[in-house]
Amino acid sequence: MDKRIYALSKYPLISGLSLLVALILLVAGCKSGKKSDAEEGQKNPKCKVEKTFFGMTPEGDSAMLYTLTNEKDIKISITNYGGIITGIHTPDKNGKTTNITLGFDNLEQYLEGHPYFGAIVGRYGNRIALASFSLDGEDYTLAANNGNNSLHGGVKGFDKMLWSPEVIGCDERSVLKLSYTSPDGEEGYPGNLAVTVTYELLMDQLFITYEAETDKATVLNLTNHTYFNLAGEGTILDHILYLNASRYTPVNEELIPTGELANVEGTPYDFRKPYVIGKRFDELSGEPSGYDHNYVIDGSAGEKRLAAKALDPLTGRFIEVHTTEPGVQFYTGNFLDGSLLSDGRAYQQHSGFCLETQHFPDSPNQPDFPSTVLRPGEKFVSQTIFRFGVED
Repeated sequence: MDKRIYALSKYPLISGLSLLVALILLVAGCKSGKKSDAEEGQKNPKCKVEKTFFGMTPEGDSAMLYTLTNEKDIKISITNYGGIITGIHTPDKNGKTTNITLGFDNLEQYLEGHPYFGAIVGRYGNRIALASFSLDGEDYTLAANNGNNSLHGGVKGFDKMLWSPEVIGCDERSVLKLSYTSPDGEEGYPGNLAVTVTYELLMDQLFITYEAETDKATVLNLTNHTYFNLAGEGTILDHILYLNASRYTPVNEELIPTGELANVEGTPYDFRKPYVIGKRFDELSGEPSGYDHNYVIDGSAGEKRLAAKALDPLTGRFIEVHTTEPGVQFYTGNFLDGSLLSDGRAYQQHSGFCLETQHFPDSPNQPDFPSTVLRPGEKFVSQTIFRFGVED
């Protein structure tokens, strides 16, 4: 496996023809610029982005909510606070539309604290052991916000930042671009890092494209932390999951990878054939019960390929995940405890699952893992695609 970070500026063909076509269409097929609600969707009234007020941050800034819709009756709501996907509404096999994600309908609840519902995670998604790493002979100390370790970018990661929004008006797609510049030293990370995350709703697919550049060598691992529940209620224990992964990264008691790439054959981590998510919980070690593991996606990292597919057999809803990333974190909402409420619904343990496409946890301290180092002059580009549908 190539240990270098997958940046299109260095490897112009590495993401495959389909990714290049998607990016070309995004740039060439759209007219960039902020538009009024009236201008959006003039040619296709079902394909548009609507902007509404979402709430005030503690600093007194306005957070907005952007709702992307299209002719497939898919509706995706995103706030520029943390780039959070607050809701994804899709129809079931009977045409009934429901929100298939966990989240809130107001900013206040997000500000009170939540387990990264729907958020952009960075500067480094997942864990870094002992909240420290060395790069080019320099030692860097991060915020230890998960026991002895750093998790999801630290105390105030990208999930708590107000991003600069730009609506991109297109005829057949609904597009929102968010930008943020993380200053040198923020949460202990080196370099001024300019990041953009673009959400594009096209037909039955949500494209999330991550881009970043730095003026000093740094480490980077960006992902989205949406919790899915394809039934829109209850738990996800009866959902059926397929993972295109023959290996995973075992972890210690603090959920830090041991450095091994273990074969899933003969273990409860094997989802190469579709399997009911909750059926083998009693075979897993650790508390609380459930999955919270990074899987090594089969195929060539840097090329777009299928990572996972989840299905709710009752509603027929499914989601496919395609990505250029080398790994995907499968998490089953183990730490949800019913204390968070949304529209009268308590989010109990296992109310949702996450499929976080990513580089591996603790890569800055694991020399045999694919590198997460980004250097000046390089451009990081990564893409994940969620495809929504139904099966009878």
